[in-house]
Amino acid sequence: MKISFDWLKDHIDINEPLDIISDNLTQSGLEVEGIEKFEKIKGGLQGIVIGEVLTCEKHPDADKLSITTVDIGAGEPSPIVCGAPNVAAGQKVVVATVGAMLYPDGHEPFKIKKAKIRGVVSLGMICAEDELGLGTSHDGIMVLDTDLANGVPAAEYFDLKEDYVIEIGLTPNRVDAASHRGTAKDLKALFNRPLKSLDLVELKKEADLPITVEVNNTEACPRYAGVTIKGVKVESSPVWLQDRLKAIGIGPLNNIVDITNYILHDLGQPLHAFDYSKIKGQKVIVDTVSEGTKFTTLDEAQRELGAKDLIINNESEPMCIAGVFGGIDSGVSDSTTDIFLESAYFSADYVRATSLKHNLKTDAAFRFERGTDPVGVVDALKKAIQMIQEIAGGQVASDLIDIYPNPISDFIVDVKYKNIDRLIGQEIPKDQIKTILANLDIEVLSESAEGLQLSVPPYRVDVQREADVIEEILRIYGYNNIVIGESISSSFLAPADGQNEEITKTDIANICAGFGYHEIMTNSLTKPDYTLDINAIDNEQDVVMLNKLSEDLSIMRQTMLYTGLEVLAHNINRRQADLKLFEFGKTYKKVDKDYEEQQHVSFYLTGDRKEESWRQNSEKSSFHDLANVVLNVLKKLNIPVESVKSDEEIYKSGLDLLSRKQKIGSIGIVGKKQLKKLGIKQDVVFADLDFSKLLEFQKNALKYEDISKYPEVRRDLSLVVGNKVSFDEIKRITMKYEKKLIKAINVFDTYEGDNLGKGKKSYSVSYTLEDSNQTLKDKVIDKVMTKLINAYEKELGAVIRR
Repeated sequence: MKISFDWLKDHIDINEPLDIISDNLTQSGLEVEGIEKFEKIKGGLQGIVIGEVLTCEKHPDADKLSITTVDIGAGEPSPIVCGAPNVAAGQKVVVATVGAMLYPDGHEPFKIKKAKIRGVVSLGMICAEDELGLGTSHDGIMVLDTDLANGVPAAEYFDLKEDYVIEIGLTPNRVDAASHRGTAKDLKALFNRPLKSLDLVELKKEADLPITVEVNNTEACPRYAGVTIKGVKVESSPVWLQDRLKAIGIGPLNNIVDITNYILHDLGQPLHAFDYSKIKGQKVIVDTVSEGTKFTTLDEAQRELGAKDLIINNESEPMCIAGVFGGIDSGVSDSTTDIFLESAYFSADYVRATSLKHNLKTDAAFRFERGTDPVGVVDALKKAIQMIQEIAGGQVASDLIDIYPNPISDFIVDVKYKNIDRLIGQEIPKDQIKTILANLDIEVLSESAEGLQLSVPPYRVDVQREADVIEEILRIYGYNNIVIGESISSSFLAPADGQNEEITKTDIANICAGFGYHEIMTNSLTKPDYTLDINAIDNEQDVVMLNKLSEDLSIMRQTMLYTGLEVLAHNINRRQADLKLFEFGKTYKKVDKDYEEQQHVSFYLTGDRKEESWRQNSEKSSFHDLANVVLNVLKKLNIPVESVKSDEEIYKSGLDLLSRKQKIGSIGIVGKKQLKKLGIKQDVVFADLDFSKLLEFQKNALKYEDISKYPEVRRDLSLVVGNKVSFDEIKRITMKYEKKLIKAINVFDTYEGDNLGKGKKSYSVSYTLEDSNQTLKDKVIDKVMTKLINAYEKELGAVIRR
């Protein structure tokens, strides 16, 4: 949500520095995510001043150029060569001084420099309208009618006031703050400062445009108000109104629509204007329609209405989906002269269901589906009428209609002082509590020694319980004002049986960080095209979004690979090609009529392991670099693992990781076809572990034993085997035949060459042997090594190189 600081001052006198206001809003729950300066004209006309042409003569070497001297309030007049046909002595003009940046409409920006034009020095530029970004005219320079002194900034002449836009990350429960006045109400409480009055005047009926309103579904529409206005002139809005809307990212359309948008963001109340001439029978009927009724909305899409969609109808047909979207035939156009202006309170449940059903996300629906203020319906209507009469003319042509058969009551909440003190953890003076509540429009109905009975206005849909009220008191009092005592105590629940997911994640993250990996978080929504050619993924099992934002974000991912590759591609395209990343995330799929989600921890490695420097050449990362990280993770969790060749299609070559004869993950070099989809032209190593199985298989019970006082012994073997034999197979056979004395096994060299024979390779393997009870003798060691050699020859067809 965007809030204009200048606009905010219409509701509250607040001139504190923006950083203090931002801090207070954030601490109170309206998190300020950023502050941007709004410039009506790009660059704010910095370095551009009012000047006066003192002399003007034709350039001797150019018929279309003039040599002028211009007083820009800098003491000595500035010589400026000008090509405009209308330049003349005595004119007040706009001058861009040396160093100023210009942002002309439709052209690249440029900087004014000292120049020599056809042999004559020029120190600046006399500007035309389009060169300043003030319009499109380039017929000649701007000639001003002003008494402002020479050298006065042009921004002052054009009344370019500074404004700052505050970006607030609005949480779903705080729809009451989804407007400038709503935000001002929080500032009222935070700074204990009154709000300005809305200055509403009583309406006077001056003409006659009859209208009949019927509300046939008061559950869906508890309150409906409206009025007709005759003789409006639909045209562009005044500049100030356009600037207000542009500042918060709203594009101006025409004065009537702009006013309804203004009220929405000013007071938080959506309005809708109908062309009176298109209301058949001069009847407005608020009701549902028959299932399957066809209706064309403003976006020119024909929709089938449901039996539970609340519709604004005329005598014979729908005109608008209530609280969500207008119809194409009943809205205000340039030819509109009479309007019916609607302000209503629609049920949040009805609007939410309709918005979701038709995939229509509008500013109005955003507010209605969270709960607007039923009390403010008429005030918003009155303010809009005043603005329409001031800006578009027109006469009020009907009585103000207000159908409100069952007024919505305030929430009555009882709050005990002891609970306030207990939940906040500190006693707050009772007078201060009551001041905070009053500033939040929460009325004290009665007070006793034990507590308060309060009346909470219905627009505060998130404050209906005692705990909600206490939270309101605390957020305004300030979390930072709660004193932390010398000792802190809390209730404690013994840890539940099983593995602690967060502790395991922290252990994994610490290992990854130690290896220089950075954690990422990617979107679970992804493109359906990514996995179309992967046979192992059934695209019929895709979880498809009903209200998709775009085709690129239309399904829930079935693999972690592609969202991570998107991050790699984004960074590689910005010349950050050496990446080590990991992510905890979930994948999703549809199984029969149910849905499944699976937890993962995934790893991505690409680029160089070592940067190029004068001491060393760059060195590419490899499969084994990532394998080392993954094995360290599994070692930390005490999960024994073995590997077999993977047949996953995403890998050019890869391994499946097994524990307890179950697959717990995979690791490999990503295939070229997968990388091509993201435009990645360098190798990527990817590993994916089933996090749920890691939790299930990990062993937290570590066993400790004394360090042996007897020495270790090392023996080496060189084995020639088939080139498809993996080191894991050698390791498995080794431990099968000798578990007791072999403490470690490692491969320290591999070799493939013609002298070994076709399809052969050599492993150089080291063995660490140790007996914790005695010193190993050569006889025992030789017996073990002979047993292993025989096993390798028998099971692998190995040849021992001697």
